[in-house]
Amino acid sequence: MKRHAQVLLLVLTGVGLLHIALFTDLYLRYVKEGLRPLLIACGVLLTLLGLTAAVLDRRADAHAGHTHGHDHSSAPRVAWLLLLPALSLLVYAPPALGAYTAAHSGTKAVRQQKRFDPLPATSPVPLTLTDFTTRVQQDRTLSVRNRTVQLTGFASPAGQGGGWYLTRIIFTCCAADSQTVKVRVYGSEVPAPNTWLRVTGTWHARGTLGTRSAEAALDARALRPMAQPVNAFTDDLPLTPS
Repeated sequence: MKRHAQVLLLVLTGVGLLHIALFTDLYLRYVKEGLRPLLIACGVLLTLLGLTAAVLDRRADAHAGHTHGHDHSSAPRVAWLLLLPALSLLVYAPPALGAYTAAHSGTKAVRQQKRFDPLPATSPVPLTLTDFTTRVQQDRTLSVRNRTVQLTGFASPAGQGGGWYLTRIIFTCCAADSQTVKVRVYGSEVPAPNTWLRVTGTWHARGTLGTRSAEAALDARALRPMAQPVNAFTDDLPLTPS
């Protein structure tokens, strides 16, 4: 890779980062929202470095024209591979993590929780998958018993036994450290993988509610397809895309 190509790669990468962080929400496929300022800063820095290098190289080339100098600087050919992710940020962003990742990853461990706030009287009660799982397995007040809840996630297959899970992939920092939380769904046909759904139902009685023996599962009463929320990779109630 020649010097001019290296400069072009810097600029493309910087512009690509600015594109996904400033003008789209595609960056949320790869990192948490709080890292957006850092992405913007990196994009600005890479773009400025590339443009500065281009100006300096142009001056060096003009000087070399008088001294008959030659630029032999180059990078390994493997560096051309960096051009693909740089272009993908501008042309075609890689798809978000989904059912395939969930099927090949373990389930996020539920943290120990001793106190639970009372559930509101509304019905159905919107809950995150983690909150539902925690209440099913640890809440000794049995707050979810006979309560109609509404959970949101995407469909992922349950494996050889059939059936499916309502799933969320949660970023601690970025896609590399993602964890999966799943709730088994009973009483409905298996949706297409990666279909985002609002599922209304009640706890599927298997095991002893309020203990680790209780299965994090739902008897579905209604399924409603939905667009992927903006905060798809957080453990929060969904935000509707604008």
